[in-house]
Amino acid sequence: MKAPVLVIFVVIRLLVCSQEAYVDSLERKREEHSVMLLETDQLLNEKEQRGIVRLDYFPVDTTWRIEGKLIKDKGKKFEMPTSTERKPIYRRYGWVCLRHDGREFRLAVYENLDLKGKEYKDYLFLPFKDAGAPLTTYGGGRYIELYKPKTTKSTTIIVDFNTAFNPYCVYSHRFSCPITPEINHLDFKIPAGEKNPIFLKTDGQ
Repeated sequence: MKAPVLVIFVVIRLLVCSQEAYVDSLERKREEHSVMLLETDQLLNEKEQRGIVRLDYFPVDTTWRIEGKLIKDKGKKFEMPTSTERKPIYRRYGWVCLRHDGREFRLAVYENLDLKGKEYKDYLFLPFKDAGAPLTTYGGGRYIELYKPKTTKSTTIIVDFNTAFNPYCVYSHRFSCPITPEINHLDFKIPAGEKNPIFLKTDGQ
């Protein structure tokens, strides 16, 4: 009887280690993102950086790393509204059907037709806006990067809301960012991923 108990223990330990590695990896990426934004001049200038106290995130919650069903359903080309007058050309690639804590929902995923090159061949764009916006999460919606399954027969895809990030226009008006289409507005909160940053308060605030 000892052998099965040992096997169960090993399996549980492996699962715990895998989960810890996932959380550590995500925390590391968040720190790298913060350093890139606030401590280098790659995207923001010094004035913009001074206005941000820190980036803010929900605690990592592995239940929001969801295996969903991908339904390919290409739509017509359209001009995606952005935070500026720029209107890049997108097309709906399909839908991801998801389930979390008994709630079923679906989101449209898009292809950016303005992106050229082999590195973007399988790239998919998932913008969404949850009910936490605009107080907790960005009012224009957050983004998740996805990639088409390696085989055309695959109908599943991992959507990890812990990786949801803010568009750069949250930090600076110099950037032009797609605004989440209304079809991807959710009437419930998704407490995972990036929150609104903590901005430096001024006398007028």
